[in-house]
Amino acid sequence: MSFPFLDVLQFNYLTVELSKLDWREYIRKDNPVAGALMSKMGYTKDEKIEVKKEFLRMLVRLELDPARNHLLTTFFETYLELSEREEHILADEVNQLDPNEEARVMELMTSYERRGMEKGKQDSILAFLDVRFGPTTDSVQEQVRSIEDVELLDEVSRKVFSAKSYEDAQKIINETVKIQNE
Repeated sequence: MSFPFLDVLQFNYLTVELSKLDWREYIRKDNPVAGALMSKMGYTKDEKIEVKKEFLRMLVRLELDPARNHLLTTFFETYLELSEREEHILADEVNQLDPNEEARVMELMTSYERRGMEKGKQDSILAFLDVRFGPTTDSVQEQVRSIEDVELLDEVSRKVFSAKSYEDAQKIINETVKIQNE
């Protein structure tokens, strides 16, 4: 914005074209944002698995808290998705890392996989309850979301699917939460 006699406001900014940057230049930097942005940098289709492996290695090296790891991984995986076959290849490549690093990367990978499985099972239980008995109460939703053990969620699914009433389903969920908290 300006007048003939005065510049009132002027914006100057630089653009960063991530797709023109080489992701390899950023794998050794201790910048978690750069790691997440690697998913948008220039790589070939054949390099996708290697990019994700290096991103996971970076997260392990940086030792961030779980919330930051989750945020960065969610961003990264939004832009760089691997097929199931590519995920298996990635797991094989991770198995070839030195044993200490392999364990930490696999722990990171399986924790996200486990959280996804938990959320899927929780969602299916709640969807079933909604369809079968009508909208679930907030307290039942909170209780189902609090169950984090995949085996317990499987057991709840089997029992809830055979429940005759909403009250029976609530009892099953209450009992499971008690077992989990013991």
